Amino acid sequence: MKTKLLAGLALGMGLAMAVPASAQIRVGVGGPITGPNASFGAQLRHGAEQAVEDINAAGGVLGQRLVLSVGDDVSDPRQGVSVANKFVGDGVKWVVGHFNSGVSIPASEVYAENGVVAVSPASTNPRLTERGLWNTFRTCGRDDQQGAVAGAFLARQYAGKRVAIVHDKTTYGKGLADETQRTMNAAGLKEVLYEAVNTGEKDFSALISKLKAANVDVVYWGGLHTEGGLIVRQMRDQGVQAPLMSGDGIADDEFAAIAGPGAVGTLMTFPPDPRNRPEARAIVEKFRAARRFEPQAYTLYSYAAVQILAQAAVGANSADPQKMAEFMRSGHVFKTVIGDISYDKKGDITRADYVTYTWRRGADGKITYVEDRASN
Repeated sequence: MKTKLLAGLALGMGLAMAVPASAQIRVGVGGPITGPNASFGAQLRHGAEQAVEDINAAGGVLGQRLVLSVGDDVSDPRQGVSVANKFVGDGVKWVVGHFNSGVSIPASEVYAENGVVAVSPASTNPRLTERGLWNTFRTCGRDDQQGAVAGAFLARQYAGKRVAIVHDKTTYGKGLADETQRTMNAAGLKEVLYEAVNTGEKDFSALISKLKAANVDVVYWGGLHTEGGLIVRQMRDQGVQAPLMSGDGIADDEFAAIAGPGAVGTLMTFPPDPRNRPEARAIVEKFRAARRFEPQAYTLYSYAAVQILAQAAVGANSADPQKMAEFMRSGHVFKTVIGDISYDKKGDITRADYVTYTWRRGADGKITYVEDRASN
């Protein structure tokens, strides 16, 4: 064995069997369970856990019970490879993960070489699926789709204004920033500043001095919520009132907790909130009541990943990852908690639906993201 490196339940796919499930299918969920991005890791873990519980309660898959393992990659590519190798050694054949594109890309190579099918709920970098691996899928969109929406929004809403682009040097952050820049530039809007910072950085005084000197009207951030929140807080502390715009990497309420009151007015791209879908209503209430967990952002994308894997096994009449992957690329429409999903030959979803949000303060005083229905 090479060691280089988961709406309702099954929604009519016939997962429940006439007899109780007894044999086991090992499923792994990998993500940043600890570290600065642990809030996103919690989304992936809760989503996968609840889906596994619900599918097992309905009889399992092909007469077999799903058994879930959790791997903590701490958003680090090397640790992600270690998690992948451990999953392989433990006999995991289906993986939900990872969160960061920079982790999912090397981990997916481990899975491909060892006969494991993987579905990422959150990794948006195009390279994840552009390499042509047999086993790699996602339930989310891509940065070239998300960046196109963000870049068009900036070109439209900030025409003639001073735009700064900042990223965190990661596969995800730089990739998203560059896709946004490409679309914005093609529409005739050129940034006045393009800067990079380091993940884990705490003091952004040098960056904010440059933003002030450039008299920016808006800052586009390619990165995650921890650094993004600190940048907003320190911008406001130093008198910079320009709004921040970012992508799905800030789609957690922890962003507002870090940024403070200055988070109000922040712009964001993300698909239409899956919590509002009719397919999700019962599952969302279950998360809130049974788990006391708010299933925001990628929680339901993780739940859907398990549903797709389970339905693919039923469709292929086999839990073998190769046969499942072939079925997933057949154009079959999967019924999931985030709606109908089908795949192209690369492993990307055929539905791209990014929209814009603004972070607002609600009547209860809580700051969270709200879809801008008028501008979408």
